[in-house]
Amino acid sequence: MSQTQNIQPLFDYVLIRPLQSEKTLPSGIVLPDSIKEKPQMGEVMAVGEGWHNDEGKVFPLTVKVGQKVFYKKWGGNEIKVGSEEWLLVEQKDLMAVVK
Repeated sequence: MSQTQNIQPLFDYVLIRPLQSEKTLPSGIVLPDSIKEKPQMGEVMAVGEGWHNDEGKVFPLTVKVGQKVFYKKWGGNEIKVGSEEWLLVEQKDLMAVVK
């Protein structure tokens, strides 16, 4: 059983596994973990059912499992999935889909 089957986002939340940032610059310089920026791109692992309007109508999310997305730098809430830190992000904090 996969770890993501245990986590089902609610409403308009999206579960994202951040992609690792580069550890080596093109010049060959290796970056220590202490100065690397947090990644802003990740893979969608699970999505909620969508957001509800005041009348109760559900509007599905525009992203799908498996897509790579850019998200706001300080958006979302970190959660532990296995030994990794993943994010639960609201759809409004997603900025782009990578094609």
